[in-house]
Amino acid sequence: MKGLFVTFEGGDGAGKSSILKEMGQELREEGFSVLETREPGGIRIAEKIREVILDPSHTEMDGRTEALLYAAARRQHLVEKVIPALNEGKIVLCDRFVDSSLAYQGAARELGLDEVYKVNEFAIDDCMPDLTLLFNIKPEEGLERIAANQGREKNRLDLERIDFHEKVYAAYHQLAEKYKDRIKVIEAGRPFESVKEDASRVLRGYLTS
Repeated sequence: MKGLFVTFEGGDGAGKSSILKEMGQELREEGFSVLETREPGGIRIAEKIREVILDPSHTEMDGRTEALLYAAARRQHLVEKVIPALNEGKIVLCDRFVDSSLAYQGAARELGLDEVYKVNEFAIDDCMPDLTLLFNIKPEEGLERIAANQGREKNRLDLERIDFHEKVYAAYHQLAEKYKDRIKVIEAGRPFESVKEDASRVLRGYLTS
């Protein structure tokens, strides 16, 4: 039995990571077999690549280098963790996937969505999510949340100017329009419980269908 591959996307500060964790716990309590993971990371090699990509001191990193490192981490994560879990029939909840590369490197780094997709097409080998939850929040609000959250990991992308995050925001809307069947938009600028309820409703609707 093939499992279900669900990705959580959105701009920085959207709250997707916290919601993923709680939804995973709820599904397990209901008897589902669930794997929670993240990108870049999730396994030893990919976590090391994550350290290189997100190190705030690596400000000289070229945009194409960044895109290639994300794709490399993605490939190893897929073959080592995600695909085996799907083959075991698990629900895989993944914090970021290929849409992040399209938004951040394709749009915000201005490498081109098609160009970045081609790199990732080689990396993912047709393994796309069954469902993507896009947590929609205005860049200013997301960055305010990050500034207020002292416990959150501060990374190199947090150092980018507001126009970078605005390009990410616009790209996510473009992707949501292009892939309507897969990407479901969740308004994330509301209280946590309301956002979680909406996300849970969409996921459960997919499970029952």
